[in-house]
Amino acid sequence: MNPGLMTAATGHHFARPGNRFWPVLHLSGFTPRLMKPAEQDELLSYGLGITNVVARATARADELSAEEYREGGRLLAAKVTRLRPRWLAVVGVTAYRAAFDDRKAQVGPQERLIGDTRVWALPNPSGLNAHWTAATMAEEFGRLREAAS
Repeated sequence: MNPGLMTAATGHHFARPGNRFWPVLHLSGFTPRLMKPAEQDELLSYGLGITNVVARATARADELSAEEYREGGRLLAAKVTRLRPRWLAVVGVTAYRAAFDDRKAQVGPQERLIGDTRVWALPNPSGLNAHWTAATMAEEFGRLREAAS
């Protein structure tokens, strides 16, 4: 979605202790070991990239305006068009809905394509997202990994 305050301070994605992104990425099979936020550049060696939908750091994603999300979606679509990955995964279905103006989107593969790039909305690994456990998130991330193989 956007960098949290800890990410902004460290320059590393999902840097807040307790954020479940790195454990879930490992549990889902995307990485062979549990990585630390400071190792984010190693994701490229696994064919993965990481970026934000909105660049502005906030304590909570709900501090972002609808226009910030829409502009972030436009910029992200332009980046995807330029880089042409096979898949774009947006972590946080709420962020996906706001950025791509798709109010009915659910977690999982989306009908939307950006050029030839397929799109998948994943659950938000923040500890504030109590609807998903690390295990159920890892299952969903694993579905994407299998689809992308």
